[in-house]
Amino acid sequence: MTDKLPYAEVIGDPIDHSKSPLIHNFWLDALNIEAEYKKTHVTPQGLAAYFLMRRADPDWLGCNVTIPHKIAVMDYVDDPGGVRERIGAVNTIASETGGPLIGTNTDAGGFLQPLLRDKWKGQSAVLVGAGGAARAILFALTSLGVPDITIMARDPAKGQALLDRAGVSGRAIALTDALPAADLLVNATSLGMVGQPALELDLKPLAAGATVYDIVYTPLETGLLKAAKARGLRTLDGLEMLIGQAALAFDIFFDATAPRELDEELRALLLAAD
Repeated sequence: MTDKLPYAEVIGDPIDHSKSPLIHNFWLDALNIEAEYKKTHVTPQGLAAYFLMRRADPDWLGCNVTIPHKIAVMDYVDDPGGVRERIGAVNTIASETGGPLIGTNTDAGGFLQPLLRDKWKGQSAVLVGAGGAARAILFALTSLGVPDITIMARDPAKGQALLDRAGVSGRAIALTDALPAADLLVNATSLGMVGQPALELDLKPLAAGATVYDIVYTPLETGLLKAAKARGLRTLDGLEMLIGQAALAFDIFFDATAPRELDEELRALLLAAD
């Protein structure tokens, strides 16, 4: 592929771990689309310069946004869909030639896909984290009508602020508190990722039929998922949400439907890349 091709990319700090280029380029190749998807390291201090440079590039189609920029990028985009109000974080930015940058969020839809596929019908959920990904996941859980939501965060005040902002009647507790009983546990932090501390939780309070969903995908089987499997709980790994949100973004960037019938082949490719 050459630099002359239209391209989208993912930005973050760090970014080396990102599997998004493998996913998007796999789909582009499968559909014979002449375009490219890259990854670019952008620091918080470099966001303004990044967008200024990309806006001047006619081949740039937009970007996905990962840690730690999902909240900060809202200052650089238009928000016709009301994502700032409904979710409070942006993970996908589309560029229209000569027009504004459009911010949206595909994390919520990507997160929901495996739960909808599996017809999950739980009544209670514990969400670990209060950052950009957690905001999208809280929105997704409320859209499912989950009546009992607890947020576990390093700073419970941030978790409570997230609940209040979303208008959700839940509770916020510290990461050091005991895990409450729940039908679903979601890790929406970087804890457990390669190079990060482990997420240490005693899973005994979880219901026997509970699902443990970890959005971390490096490693694919985190310590949390290993502990859940040891208890015989259902698990969902980080590739579920990663592939789901990527498919929604792929349509936005390249005006094409991701070939999800190739998911098994794609997962094998992603696992081989570890």
